Amino acid sequence: MNPPAVDLVLLDAFGTLIEMEPPAPILRASLADAGYPYDEDSVTAALATEIAHYRARMHIGGDPAGLAELRAECGAVLARALGPGAPGPDLATELLVDALRFRLYDDARVLMDVLDDMAIPMGVVSNWDCALPEHLARLGVAHRFRVIAASAAVGYAKPDARIFQHALAVTGVAPARALHVGDRPVEDVEGAHGAGVPALLIDRVAGHHAGTGVITSLTDIPLVIAA
Repeated sequence: MNPPAVDLVLLDAFGTLIEMEPPAPILRASLADAGYPYDEDSVTAALATEIAHYRARMHIGGDPAGLAELRAECGAVLARALGPGAPGPDLATELLVDALRFRLYDDARVLMDVLDDMAIPMGVVSNWDCALPEHLARLGVAHRFRVIAASAAVGYAKPDARIFQHALAVTGVAPARALHVGDRPVEDVEGAHGAGVPALLIDRVAGHHAGTGVITSLTDIPLVIAA
């Protein structure tokens, strides 16, 4: 049996490896418990404003001090978006951070176990702040990755090829011997290709994307490798 032509599987985090529990109901309940009642539509709209700010400013969260600054900014944005009667920025920040809870997709652990059996190491390449390793550790899987490259910590965000090059340099794997999997055509597929890394696009809603190189489950990855 010939060995697989992949020496490293790189995975995007959000939307590929992990998902977020719906934050609006959690935040709304926490606000109400703290004496700040809002309807869910208002909380959802305020969260959308906060998320847009986070994405635009994510790059400053590359170390603990920067992450604290980023979270404070996001809490202040949330408070302003909630409007009159909102909690102060410090409390808004505390409640916001508590409402952001992540979980693994059901197929993630299956993939990890299969790749372990195949002796293929894994890594994570994601546009995220420096807290990504902590989130993965909380989920009990951080130790399963040879590298966790969060854009804010590395200094380059997908689709910039340099974040992929960083992961390859840490693991000592040649681009052509790696495989990246993510849910965004530009950030993940085009970004990986720009670094010379083959890529798969995961489309969990079958039919949203089509064509060669599209999978619907992480459990398809070992089948592609072994083909």
